[in-house]
Amino acid sequence: MPGGTDRHAGARVPPHSNPTILPFPFKEVGVEFALSDEQRLWQDTVHDFCEKEIRPRAAELDATASFNHEALPKLAALGLLGLGIPEEFDGTGTDPLTAVLAIEELGWACGGTGLSVAAHGGLCAESIAASGTAEQKRRWLPDLADGEHGLGSLALTEPGAGSDLAGGISTSAVLDGDTWVINGHKAWITNASLAPLVVCLCRTDPDAGNRALSMIVIPADAEGVHIQPPEKKMGMRASPTHAIDFEDVHVPADHLLGERGHGLHQTLRVLDGGRIGIGALAIGVARAALEEAVRYARERRTFDRVLASHQAIQFMLANADMRIEAARWLIYRAAWLREQGRPHTREAAIAKLHATETAEQVCRDAIQVLGGYGYSSEYPVERLYRDARLLTIGEGTSEVQRMVIAKGLLDLH
Repeated sequence: MPGGTDRHAGARVPPHSNPTILPFPFKEVGVEFALSDEQRLWQDTVHDFCEKEIRPRAAELDATASFNHEALPKLAALGLLGLGIPEEFDGTGTDPLTAVLAIEELGWACGGTGLSVAAHGGLCAESIAASGTAEQKRRWLPDLADGEHGLGSLALTEPGAGSDLAGGISTSAVLDGDTWVINGHKAWITNASLAPLVVCLCRTDPDAGNRALSMIVIPADAEGVHIQPPEKKMGMRASPTHAIDFEDVHVPADHLLGERGHGLHQTLRVLDGGRIGIGALAIGVARAALEEAVRYARERRTFDRVLASHQAIQFMLANADMRIEAARWLIYRAAWLREQGRPHTREAAIAKLHATETAEQVCRDAIQVLGGYGYSSEYPVERLYRDARLLTIGEGTSEVQRMVIAKGLLDLH
């Protein structure tokens, strides 16, 4: 099992602040479901790693808007850069639920680091693993798994196309003999400055409707690839985000992933998994905020009583715990459905929507519990709130998730 060591034999459960947020069995259409002993061991191992190697630098990386480059080899050694990559290509071969457990712990430790790792595995590597040929997988996936050359990137969004991928993508790829010539602009691309390669959604057939788009792998150092300075962001500052300009970029024809014209379908399939990952990240961020609020409420005294003894505070914390627990099970169920190969577009949208809005609410309430201190960067809840704010926007806004849910509910096609 990835991350397993003798040190963790007879694994304890991770030291979360509240035992009620740990996983318990439930039933899905008559099938008993629970985390396996290996999954609990993995969860425990990743938590310990994040507590030691990732969390101590979270505030510093946020303040300097810097990525944690020193952690890359350690992330790779534990298998966290191989999530979504089959073992035969040097990945961990983890199932979606096991990957979710890791992303939650990364989110608990540092939202920005968790976001970059989730985008690397769940978007870039997953695109290649799901749609690439055996030769393409051998060519690119091992390098992505070892992290030596950085983290992978997926380029979808454009200045004029965020949620409207089908109609809004203008980046073009024209086949000239055995070479794709790519021109266009991408915006808000996670990991662009860290990436050895970028999986790019391009318009390959201008008038082909839903079959107009294709995914093409572009080496980040190819001539004509211009990565712009990092965006100055409100939160998730430890994860670099850039615009990319493609100016007559030439890549071999065999860099096409899957069939020409299947890019929209491939993208939507990857985004279903990506939304589950973002939801898991949101749970981790929310959990960290709740832990800070609980700690502070136990220590702070007001009106000659500890803050935690006030019913208003108790209710706020109870609501946060309830929302996190519900979000976790929605994410776990969506991940389990994906693992089973069952339809999960609706479930992923519901889970992402609830988890990310929960994170924003829990972080907001944590600041309220801490009062003026919560508004200060000296305490982590201020950073957590800023990190959480992105999660209702990225991987499809809350409004888009509601559209997806309504479409399935109303049987709209």
